[in-house]
Amino acid sequence: MKLLFVALWVLLVLCFLHPVHPSAYDKIVSHSRIRAKNEGPNVCALQMVMGTKKKYFSTCRNWYKGSICGKKTMVLYECCPGYTKLEGTRGCPAVASIDHVYGTLGLVGATTTQTYSDISTLRPEIEGPGSFTMFAPSNEAWDALDENVRSRLVNNVNIEMYNTLHFHMVNKRLLTKDMKNDLTFKSMFNSHGLRINHYSNGIVTVNCARIIHGNQVSTNGVVHVIDRVIRIAEDTIHNVIDSDDELSSLRTVAEVSGLMDTLKQPGHYTLFAPTNAAFDKVGGDVMERLMSDKSVLQALLHYHLLNSVQCSEAIMAGSVYETMEGSTIEIGCDGESLTVNGIKMVLKKDIVTTNGVIHLIDQVLIPNSAKLVLELVSDSTFKDMVNELGLAAAMKAETEYSLLAPLNGAFTEEVMSLDQRVLKTILENHILKLKVSLSELYNGQELETLGGRLLRVFIYRTAVCIENSCMVRGSKEGSNGALHLMRSLIKPPETTMFEVLVADGRFKKFLALMDTAGLIELLKQSGAYTLFAPTDEAFEGLSEEDWLRLTSDVNALRTILLYHFSNGIFINGGLEGGVTNLLRTIQGNNLQLVSVNNSIKVNSIDIPDNDIMASNGVVHVVKTMLYPGDLPVGSQDLLLLLQKLIKYIQFKFVSGYTYKEIPLTFLTKTITKTITSTKIIETAPEIKKVTRVITKTESEPNTVVVESEPTITKVTRVIESEPQVVIEGEPTITKVTQVIEGEPTITKVTRVVEGGDPTFTKVTRVIEGDPTFTKVTRVIEGDPTFTKVTRVIEGDPTFTKVTRVIEGDPTFTKVTRVVQGEPTITKVTRVVESETPLTSVTRVIESEPTVTRVVVEGEPTITKVTRVVQGDPSITKVTRVIETHTSSDGELDADGEIRRIIEEEVSKVKKVLESEVHILQEEEIKRIIEGGGPGLRTVTKVIKAEPRIIEGPDFSRISSFQDNPELIDAESEKITKLIQEGGVPRQQAKRAPVKQAGMRRRNRLVRRHPKRRQTQS
Repeated sequence: MKLLFVALWVLLVLCFLHPVHPSAYDKIVSHSRIRAKNEGPNVCALQMVMGTKKKYFSTCRNWYKGSICGKKTMVLYECCPGYTKLEGTRGCPAVASIDHVYGTLGLVGATTTQTYSDISTLRPEIEGPGSFTMFAPSNEAWDALDENVRSRLVNNVNIEMYNTLHFHMVNKRLLTKDMKNDLTFKSMFNSHGLRINHYSNGIVTVNCARIIHGNQVSTNGVVHVIDRVIRIAEDTIHNVIDSDDELSSLRTVAEVSGLMDTLKQPGHYTLFAPTNAAFDKVGGDVMERLMSDKSVLQALLHYHLLNSVQCSEAIMAGSVYETMEGSTIEIGCDGESLTVNGIKMVLKKDIVTTNGVIHLIDQVLIPNSAKLVLELVSDSTFKDMVNELGLAAAMKAETEYSLLAPLNGAFTEEVMSLDQRVLKTILENHILKLKVSLSELYNGQELETLGGRLLRVFIYRTAVCIENSCMVRGSKEGSNGALHLMRSLIKPPETTMFEVLVADGRFKKFLALMDTAGLIELLKQSGAYTLFAPTDEAFEGLSEEDWLRLTSDVNALRTILLYHFSNGIFINGGLEGGVTNLLRTIQGNNLQLVSVNNSIKVNSIDIPDNDIMASNGVVHVVKTMLYPGDLPVGSQDLLLLLQKLIKYIQFKFVSGYTYKEIPLTFLTKTITKTITSTKIIETAPEIKKVTRVITKTESEPNTVVVESEPTITKVTRVIESEPQVVIEGEPTITKVTQVIEGEPTITKVTRVVEGGDPTFTKVTRVIEGDPTFTKVTRVIEGDPTFTKVTRVIEGDPTFTKVTRVIEGDPTFTKVTRVVQGEPTITKVTRVVESETPLTSVTRVIESEPTVTRVVVEGEPTITKVTRVVQGDPSITKVTRVIETHTSSDGELDADGEIRRIIEEEVSKVKKVLESEVHILQEEEIKRIIEGGGPGLRTVTKVIKAEPRIIEGPDFSRISSFQDNPELIDAESEKITKLIQEGGVPRQQAKRAPVKQAGMRRRNRLVRRHPKRRQTQS
């Protein structure tokens, strides 16, 4: 048994670690000698195809398979070339006698050739002096020759037969070791060429005739027995195609493609030439498309052409060959016939030309590069769904695209039960908008789909994946696109890892730890990460004290958490199976991943859910915390805590060991720059006039006219550009705040009381002040710092003007009072940055509040009080509207109209107040002004003024100014005093309306806007 093992081992060594031999033929003969060593000395083992007389010195592959060209073989033992048997002895111990070429023909059994040499007067030449190589056809070869040809040769032995035999001879000695592949030697008949092909499987051919017994040395040369009678080759491939009527369609294709001239050039080609009948099998529409595209037609012809000579006798088993088109075809054999891509199609073989060999085939070989992409897809569920959902119509011949075709197993019952619109959306994300071949894909590449989504490409050692699905072998490239086969349906990510974890609901505690450690932005920011996320189950049994201990050391917490993250996206399909895949974490130590049977283990821990895709990475779910096995623990308390959390490792305790601070350079710093442009569009003044008649008696009607002055409405439209995001490593803080203020806000109230006389008295009092504003900009810097630029452009002021006219009979006195307050300018800038705490506040302290009060005798009283109260840290604006009645008779209600206008302004203020602002505390403002602070760039001194209420006299108590100049003077003086003193207490602003005779008192409608409470900064 041991000896048998040694013998087999030696045989394998000889098969695969070839010793130094002159040629492949000699190697094969040596192997045959070893195989037959048990039969005696100098015996060779040959394989003979059953049912034929064809014998081969075979390769190891054929020997162990026991077949050649798919046909079973039997083993023959014969004397190796140059040796002979002795009667009564084993094997072939004797060396054959050496004779001249003519005599050697008899020794090798080529007796028919010997006979023809004798009758054709060649015998004296090959018996005489010289150095000849004779390729002698075997007896079987002569028997296989066409009878007409053979008869012609026999009938003209002195010329035809003599020339034929001379064509089989070279005027020098050539052993198989001298016969290099693609060499051409001049024959002894008119120097016509003999093409030698020496193949790696040990086969040697002469014009495609196989040497079946070689290297039989003679005194004046050497004899090689061949398996056929060879003919003279005078034509090129071009000439054969041009002259053969059965190849006229091929000739047309070659001419249109511009490759006809190539086929007349010297070379070593093999052409699989489709006959006319083969082209007739191709559909008319396909041929029309092929003929219309020259590049496609060239690809078609090149696919039938090899840049090497492949004679049929050299094919002992299926072998793959590269075509001149660039792709490959498989050439095999089936008994006596050749096969191409597994199909038996060769009608006639081994038409030898001066520049190659032609094999006629009965089918047209259409390469992938000449097919449309959809034609590359074999019959499958994906192809059926594409056609059924109408997506095939979008794949036109002139449009480039790529298909990511899932295998049939991806279309489960659950998938097929989906609504067709959903299925169509899914399949649209498997069609790319451009042609991308396998060699053009790279890691991190983004591919746009027909559905408008971007798919990411991941390149691994042994896999190419797109999102959650990896490719299988078999990618093809067509004329207008590419086909890639995918293991599963592709699921484009919808959200970030942070949103995935929040929506899942199983990771609340992990998210809380990430927030405490200041790492929550890692889950939100763009990037490519692999996260092994522990569920809440991993933290079961932790007390509140344990939780505090876990979060007390930020460096320790960050070390543990960052061990769960790895840079790059690693999905199950991208891991190499059966080996340990090492992933370096952001913390610095390695994770050990093993992929077995479509499941993953990390550090020997099972992963129940994997490949949860997110826009910035992939999430794998674990049910325990992970910790580096080679990282020690320095605190006894932390050790006990980790032992409670993590069961799969033994911790190393090193007293006093402290965790190093991990630089947070992997967190991106985002700077958002918003440029706001303000456009002011002012409407034309609207004049509304309402006349209401109230009759005291039937004979003396009292007419009250309430008019509003033109109302100017300011509309502000803000057009904001998209934020510009800048990611910096260690930026520097600079903040510039530019405020362009507009004109002050003016509120004007005019009251006119008219009498019956043609004369009137008009008093107008205007108090105006310069616009006052205060702006404070405070910047608190952290580490790292960054740059922010804020620019605020404020528009023109808002003008509100209300005029009430009360008409009497027949004379009137008109009093106009205009109270113009300080302009109100408010600007709030809020900056929310990542990592570094930074608060930027612009505080504007407004001037006097605006009070507008309109009273019409006998009519409902409307009082408007607007007060802006600025405190730290909130701004409160209160607007109070008091009215006594509304219209009930169907006429327009002027009071209600004025109230509506006031309420619209109040709603605008409320909208501003509801936004989040931060106002500096007094001590903060003081510290900024007096001492500055870290990172302070700009400080504008704060001037704070207390809000004031300016209120005019209570006109509701005045019934008429008619014939009462003293009352007019008194009221004017009171106005002056009030303005100079800055107003009266707030509670005096409330006046009870004067009841008129014949009027019912209506309930007051009061709207209050309470102050916002101060928030703790």
